[in-house]
Amino acid sequence: MNDCVFCKIGSGQIPSRMVLQDEEVFAFEDLNPQAPVHVLVIPKRHVAAMNELQDSALLGRLFHVANLVAQKKGIAASGYRVVANTGKDGGQTVFHLHLHVLGGRQMSWPPG
Repeated sequence: MNDCVFCKIGSGQIPSRMVLQDEEVFAFEDLNPQAPVHVLVIPKRHVAAMNELQDSALLGRLFHVANLVAQKKGIAASGYRVVANTGKDGGQTVFHLHLHVLGGRQMSWPPG
């Protein structure tokens, strides 16, 4: 999608603080972190939201990369949260599927 900011970040058209990437997935530091560690994990191809994803292998890849991010950032042992906001009522503000990897502090529940 030509006007999607996450498509542009994933393709390198917009600079970001990359954490990890492979042929399908790109992970980068959130510009407005909500925890000491806050990394976004996106598919490089455009998928607007979780409910539009038909590729279970890609979904598995996104979660695998979220786990690798947690290991790389040193939060895997202490714990972390993975969040996917879906749709307006779910809090999604950028309509390109993305996982938030949050950690580095105690998370509270309920989240919102």
